[in-house]
Order: sequence, then structure tokens, then C-alpha cells
Amino acid sequence: METRKLRKERIGLVTSNKMDKSIVVIVERKVKHPIYGKFVKKTTKFIAHDETNDCNEGDTVRIMETKPLSKNKCWRLVEILERAK
Repeated sequence: METRKLRKERIGLVTSNKMDKSIVVIVERKVKHPIYGKFVKKTTKFIAHDETNDCNEGDTVRIMETKPLSKNKCWRLVEILERAK
């Protein structure tokens, strides 16, 4: 029996839900500058699959890596952690 490798998970903020069954999620991380030692914020955009069109802008969500669903979409929504106020 084959064992599946662990899939990557990220927690981020929904910035756009204008597409049908898709959301744009921004994930922020802090990276130490190699020379100056200061921590710098880096952001990455992920396009994730939202089957039920349930997310709204400003929601905090958990996304999981999946097989490619389209040209740019290879993540899917796992759960909504916090709704926008």
C-alpha cells in the first residue's frame, strides 16, 4: 500500500473572491535580511479553489496543496478560520 506524502498547508488572508469558485489568498512571512539582520515581511499570492463560493474578502483561511486544477490554481480551501468583521 502506498503512503501519501504530507501536503503543504498555509494560513492566509482572502484578498479577492471575484472569480467563480476561486479565491486569492495572501500569505505573509517574515524573513531575516542576509546582511542587515532585520526581519522583512514577504507576501506570496496563492489562487485557491473554493467549491461553494463561501469565502469573502478579509476572511482568514487555511489552504492545502492539491493537484493542478488550472493554469494557476493548485491549492484548495480547507476551512475558514475567521470571518471578516
